[in-house]
Amino acid sequence: MAHRWRQVEQWGFDHAWTYDHLGWRDLVDGPWFDAVPLLTAAATVTQRIPLGTLVSSPNFRHPVHFAREITALDDISDGRVLLGVGAGGLGFDAAVLGTPPLTPRARADRYAEFVELLDLLLRTDRVTWQGRYYQAVDARSAPGCRQRPRVPFVLAANGPRSLALAARFGAGWVTTGTDFDDLESWWASVARLAERCTATLDRTGRDPADLRRYLSLDSAPVFSLSSAGFFADAVERAAGLGFTDVITHWPRRSSWYAGDERVLAEVATDVLPTLRARPRAG
Repeated sequence: MAHRWRQVEQWGFDHAWTYDHLGWRDLVDGPWFDAVPLLTAAATVTQRIPLGTLVSSPNFRHPVHFAREITALDDISDGRVLLGVGAGGLGFDAAVLGTPPLTPRARADRYAEFVELLDLLLRTDRVTWQGRYYQAVDARSAPGCRQRPRVPFVLAANGPRSLALAARFGAGWVTTGTDFDDLESWWASVARLAERCTATLDRTGRDPADLRRYLSLDSAPVFSLSSAGFFADAVERAAGLGFTDVITHWPRRSSWYAGDERVLAEVATDVLPTLRARPRAG
């Protein structure tokens, strides 16, 4: 994978990401590596590009140990970590450890506790915490993150509680939209979420210019790299809705995000240079 990380940086993308799962959908039976050592390896073959998880999951991570991993990764990468965090979805990650499934409300409760404790651990040495889902007893964080006061959080959010969490703790907000039946319905759902995010920021007193907005383009029912023109149009629509950043996938040969790598190369060489006043791409 080293050549891909190098290539993305050389092309001039603004950030590069990997999933943080123990396995995902039908790809669970194929090759799969943990996100933290994968990004550590990526950090050793790149120099500039920020590297992130999209998104890390409370399904199988504990904030105390994860804070240690992120601290090390931020040091190895010379302060290039972007930490995407979400509530933890259903599916393989939620079942593989044999724990009972959580209700949507419980998942939201756990998410809030995970983010609050992780924030505290990455900013403060010697943390003791007693929560419903996580505990910490005199947890240490020295030497702390390379980035101060800690690595930036990019928080996944669609509902009121998670958007309030993003407004409180996030340097960025990321969404996948909510309506996946057809392309126009998906864009309509993205527009509603963008409005909801703005309303949340207004209500909490957060400056909207202080929160980057990330859109995962490939949550739509049409792959964003279907063609270079389709990608450019998607970026234009995202910018019109106030998004500062968009994220696409490296094309695969089959299954999810199947596509042609030549389209990615065309986007990088012909489209990206024209998008400097529009959302950044990763």
